[in-house]
Amino acid sequence: QLQLVESGGGLVQPGGSLRLSCAASALTLDYYIISWFRQAPGKEREGVSCISRDGGTTNYADSVKGRFTIYRDNAENTVYLQMNSLKPEDTAVYYCNAAGNWGQGTQVTVSS
Repeated sequence: QLQLVESGGGLVQPGGSLRLSCAASALTLDYYIISWFRQAPGKEREGVSCISRDGGTTNYADSVKGRFTIYRDNAENTVYLQMNSLKPEDTAVYYCNAAGNWGQGTQVTVSS
């Protein structure tokens, strides 16, 4: 079974940056399309970004376009989400997903 582990979250000031990582254990990620989702308190989980198996195709939610970049390093079995120009409304728990498998999430808090 595919197990995913997110990391890289934390507290950052508005305008700051974070890089989230989604790593897999046991199985290789390069078989999978990988998606990042987020869930803010009191809100439904929403899609943020996704990347094709070879990394050649990416998609972003309108709310993060131009600020977030998703990429993958299949040699390291990891998918990254580079988040720049962070806003308070980006505060959420961020999850990665592959073929219906979820990680435990990593908290991102944007606050001054």
